[in-house]
Amino acid sequence: MIHFPHADALCALPHPYDPDSVPSGLFDRAMAELSLFHCHHTPGYEAWLNANDLDAADLEHMTDWSRLPPIYANYFKQRLLLSPTAADALELTSSGTSGQKSRMRYDERSMAAAQGMVARIFEHYGWSTPDTPCNYLLLGHEPEPDNRLGTAYTDQFLCRFAPVNRVAYALRRTGTGHEFDVFGVIRALQAFAGQGLPVRIIGFPALLWHVLERMRETGLADLELAPGSLVFLGGGWKKQAAQEIPRHQVYERITRQLGIAPHRCRDGYGAVEHAVPYVECEHHRFHVPVYSKVFVRHPSDFSVQPLGEAGLLSFVSPYISSSPAHAVVMSDLATLHGADCECGSSTQWFELHGRAGTSASRSCAMAAAELIKEN
Repeated sequence: MIHFPHADALCALPHPYDPDSVPSGLFDRAMAELSLFHCHHTPGYEAWLNANDLDAADLEHMTDWSRLPPIYANYFKQRLLLSPTAADALELTSSGTSGQKSRMRYDERSMAAAQGMVARIFEHYGWSTPDTPCNYLLLGHEPEPDNRLGTAYTDQFLCRFAPVNRVAYALRRTGTGHEFDVFGVIRALQAFAGQGLPVRIIGFPALLWHVLERMRETGLADLELAPGSLVFLGGGWKKQAAQEIPRHQVYERITRQLGIAPHRCRDGYGAVEHAVPYVECEHHRFHVPVYSKVFVRHPSDFSVQPLGEAGLLSFVSPYISSSPAHAVVMSDLATLHGADCECGSSTQWFELHGRAGTSASRSCAMAAAELIKEN
């Protein structure tokens, strides 16, 4: 088994939003360790570096990781990029609403690193409550045998932080797929309100908005879910992007119709191509944990934008060994800000602006296609 002592140490740090707790130079050593592994063992990765004016020797002394050429996330919809550790790894897919799905494999080490980050962030916010049973509404897919959908896998994992009393699913199995059961969700919420246990609502925001709208349209009484209830949204609006409702408006409706205070309503940003969790603080800002670094790139030339300027989200993190996805650029537009949030976390944070166009991403994907071979 290949060992990554520096990367594993970084990913195991207990304080996700305290840069002062990170040993000096650890992030650089961890990124060099992972990058050198992919350079020496992952087919095509060294050629990708060379095409971007880097070689293996540069990695050992690098401190500016924006120089590491990212792979465009949409490229994973075209090729399954694997290192030797991915032979028996778990394969997950994106939701693929446009018809194409990203395919990623997570070896045991990479999955443990990503899940450990989630656990420490939940502990940081006080959401790990092993002595408090909860009812769960999962705004996602009811599990199927051999389910590989990344969002469904994440939803199941997020049920580990409080004991499960009952689980209700929004997207129910039909035998030939899944179907949105809006009235079943409403009945479940009404039943949960009567039981007095905290409720955890996890998943797609568009589905929850549709439930709230249907409750309003049919004149159903507002509910008062138990204290300690939590809404943790993620996954974007997908096909409903044109009708996307601002998050603050969604939170206001949740408070009005379900009785959950705004500071207990949070959004999470993540992707099957980049599993590091970015979670809103109580002021609804996506803070960057110490396990990664975030850059914002200009869509035309991928140059790094200064703080306060919008561009494409780009991430580097040494958590993943099964695929050269330790430096990726997404199709989401965002603005990065300094460590100046009232919540007290001393890390940078970003705001999302939605999906970008695809012309710049096509050129990056085509460049990667020529240099990184499918394994």
